Amino acid sequence: MKTTSYPKHLIIFLFTLFLFLPENISAQQENLDVLSRWVEWSDGGTMLVRHLNRQAFAYLDVRDSEVARLRTRADWVKRQQKVRDILMETIGPFPEKTPLNARVTGIVQKDGFRIEKVIYESIPGLYVTAAMFIPDGGETKPAIIQVSGHGFAAFRSEGNQRSIYNLVKKGFIVFAIDPLGQGERIQYWDEEKRYSLFDSPVGEHSYFGNQMYFNGISPIRYFVWDGIRGVDYLVTRSEVDAERIGIYGCSGGGTQTAFIAAFDERIKAAVPGCYITGFRRLLESIGPQDAEQNIYHGIKHGITHADLLQVRAPRPLLISSTTCDFFSIQGAIETYNEVRDTYRAFGREDYVGHVTDDAGHGFHGTITDIYVFFQDVFGLPGNAVHEEFDGFDPEDLQVTPTGQLSTSPGGNLAFDINRREAERLMKRINDSRKNNPDHLDDVLKKARELSGYITPSSVTEPVFRGRYQREGYAVEMYALQGEGEYVVPLLLFVPDSGESHPSVIYLHPGGKIADAAPGGKIEQLVKRGYVVAAPDVIGVGEVADRSGLYQFAAQYISLMTGRSVTGIQAGDVSRVVDFLKGRSDVDPGRIGAIAFEEMGPVLLHAAAFNNSISSVVLSGSLASYQSVVMNKFYNQDFTRYWVAGALTAYDLPDLIGTLAPRKVALVGLNDHMKEPASSELVNSELEFPRTVFSFKKAEGNLNVISNGHDIFSIIDWSMK
Repeated sequence: MKTTSYPKHLIIFLFTLFLFLPENISAQQENLDVLSRWVEWSDGGTMLVRHLNRQAFAYLDVRDSEVARLRTRADWVKRQQKVRDILMETIGPFPEKTPLNARVTGIVQKDGFRIEKVIYESIPGLYVTAAMFIPDGGETKPAIIQVSGHGFAAFRSEGNQRSIYNLVKKGFIVFAIDPLGQGERIQYWDEEKRYSLFDSPVGEHSYFGNQMYFNGISPIRYFVWDGIRGVDYLVTRSEVDAERIGIYGCSGGGTQTAFIAAFDERIKAAVPGCYITGFRRLLESIGPQDAEQNIYHGIKHGITHADLLQVRAPRPLLISSTTCDFFSIQGAIETYNEVRDTYRAFGREDYVGHVTDDAGHGFHGTITDIYVFFQDVFGLPGNAVHEEFDGFDPEDLQVTPTGQLSTSPGGNLAFDINRREAERLMKRINDSRKNNPDHLDDVLKKARELSGYITPSSVTEPVFRGRYQREGYAVEMYALQGEGEYVVPLLLFVPDSGESHPSVIYLHPGGKIADAAPGGKIEQLVKRGYVVAAPDVIGVGEVADRSGLYQFAAQYISLMTGRSVTGIQAGDVSRVVDFLKGRSDVDPGRIGAIAFEEMGPVLLHAAAFNNSISSVVLSGSLASYQSVVMNKFYNQDFTRYWVAGALTAYDLPDLIGTLAPRKVALVGLNDHMKEPASSELVNSELEFPRTVFSFKKAEGNLNVISNGHDIFSIIDWSMK
């Protein structure tokens, strides 16, 4: 038989052509990415952060405009009082001063100085471990407080030991304090591993700090208070000249230095290192860092790094920076220039300085400048050369018998202090539930305010991105305009029949694609006669940060600007409602919604603020914010969907109460660990909303269901 040989490139061409013939179109893979191949939406992962940044910059613009008009000392004195009031509002109020109950647990004599190991109580039961390095000699001496950056060793690290040794050898008393979550104050100590349950203090600080934010508390409050009480201790010591107290620290220690010195006027000189840059440059670059660096509603009130320094003018100040730090050196220069203008208005420009080194994060070459600064300010002349030092014996710096407060002598953790505050707030909420006839109205008002929810002002024509036909229904793709410059990717699943249908908004933490495959849950809903709208609310799905670079950025920017990711996402849900109400194939009176797991609080807020959501189904939702705050350990997924400050006015069960008499189904509520909630927890948290539904003669409209039930029949029930 005669055969014909065809060129290889011709065979490839014909095969490719065959794949794209009309009869083979159905074999193509669906691409349900709404943002695909659209230049203006090409960076969906940063849409949320950039949206929040724009709001932060607007507040900072107002602040900068106000500062630019200040000229005289009188102008700045007035500004300083305003900043003090804001700082007290956003970080305070502080606890009352109670007995320090300070005790020295050991004394180690070294060549020319001694080390005293100290424990004091900044709050009753909250112990602070510290070491006091005291040069020999009977005269009073200036004292320098050393606060450490993010390392579990705290003042025991090699770099900190070297600077402490040098200062004490130059004649200074040094008082080194263990911050919360560091040194002998590790909050999540694993006795078996002899280490923290977290990889670094950053994890510890954010873990207990996030719980504090639910209570409307800036975690830096307790770092500052430890420092203030440290000053209280220093002034009781006969060796200390109370008129010559300074403070310094690098990185997280720079944070503490800036904040402590802003609040305590007894600190005459301060050196914040490798922290100062300004919120504008910080948000433009690496974004906000761990919890204690972020002030609750701080940016909303126009506070940035410069304010922490200006408020203490004209007391001596030295900013230490490095040009290769991850904190923007440009921001550090700009902040210094502004602060220098403040000192100039006081006639003391010589009292402020900025030293830099061409190095990475750390003091590095600026450490000698720091010695010179303290020597000049406190009149202690001498050699400023930095001496090398091999370090102390570990036993010299161990304050407690076991090396950790959690095992000896015990006492409270940051979590314990915060839980007591949560108990106080929850008592106030419970009293309002029982005694305030306007409680639900107050909840709606405060929930709007605290969540930062903004009612969509208008409906913008969506961008239609395409359609795929499946058996019995179509999948349509849209981009809805979001609150600002971002978009909300949306999949709309529409039955083929042209009649008007009830609709279900489908919210999943995995995004619109999670259950969108043929044969999946969404298809089953469509085949039951529903139009299903599955959006990627901002921060989810296509508009989620997949890089991990901005893990905490959005939640921390939102709390500093008086917003919440939950509130913004609730606004996106309302945009989907408006979109559905404008379609002829949707019954506008029957728009229900279902939310899974972490998306539960988002839907609760949206439904509370939008009566057009006719019914709500929550599957695996968090039972309450209270449960997260009242337990030492919790699942961190929930803090991405928090409302900072919520427990100052309401909790999730209050929002459920605002939905009465609409139908609400709660399927398999979860506890703080994202595990099925116990019947005791469910009954406790739902006592109030059940009372509300009963009062409105709608007991049957609140349906509490355990796991394992058919979610489709539950949705059918809610939509009848």
